[in-house]
Amino acid sequence: MNVTWLQYKSLGNVQKNFEKLQTLLTHLKPKNKADLIILPELCLWDYFCITENGAHFDDALSLDSPIIDDLSKIAKKLGSVIVFPFFEKRAQGIYHNSVIAIEKDGSIAGLYRKMHIPDDPGFYEKFYFIPGDLGFKPISTSVGKLGILICWDQWFPEGARAMALNGADLLIYPTAIGWDDNEPKSVYASQVDAWQTIMRAHSIANGLHTIAVNRTGREGHLNFWGNSFCADPFGKLLVSDKSNKETITTIRIDLKQTSEARKIWPFFRDRRVDGYQDLLKIWGN
Repeated sequence: MNVTWLQYKSLGNVQKNFEKLQTLLTHLKPKNKADLIILPELCLWDYFCITENGAHFDDALSLDSPIIDDLSKIAKKLGSVIVFPFFEKRAQGIYHNSVIAIEKDGSIAGLYRKMHIPDDPGFYEKFYFIPGDLGFKPISTSVGKLGILICWDQWFPEGARAMALNGADLLIYPTAIGWDDNEPKSVYASQVDAWQTIMRAHSIANGLHTIAVNRTGREGHLNFWGNSFCADPFGKLLVSDKSNKETITTIRIDLKQTSEARKIWPFFRDRRVDGYQDLLKIWGN
């Protein structure tokens, strides 16, 4: 199938970003029609988690938002599944960092809520989001079962493995990660390399394609590094944007490679589930 991702900069507010997204989506080239379109984490917002500011709660969207309805119409017009990451208002005082998958017919295929919530300088997500409560369940769509996780989730092999065990056909990581001006530039390249390496390892360990879609552009003291990529089930980089420029990338992937990878490297066959009890503890001792 053809997978297209959009790596782009925020324009500063939800309405401007939505207008930009509408323009980008409606001008996708029909020659390489996208079966699946993936957007970066919190794709209509500035990355507001740089600070703790309660005013940002007013910008969250409920599942019945007109914006989601408009995106559903676009998905139907394009005939594409759209992976849309958003700031979800679930109830008064209850907010999530979430993703919905919109089907080709405009219906909502499913919802994922970010499970691992970071709290670091410039990434104060615990102030805004409660951890997801839907578990690591792939979303069934017409293009396959999508193992969608979000940003900080990418550092945890448990989430990727759980998605794979629950039948995911590929792993998808909408992301917002960048360099902090307070860090030395000497660590920049190694950080990007570590970021890609951990997800390429998820591909290898689970025999799945992995796609990570990052935002780009400077916001406050963060410079989002882009470098969105796709790795095959052997961890090979098929495409990497290799920059923090705005890009629209399309790649054709073959999900049958999962079967080939798992025949060659039967990791699932040799798992020792009887010996993994310590994984359910905060610490092994």
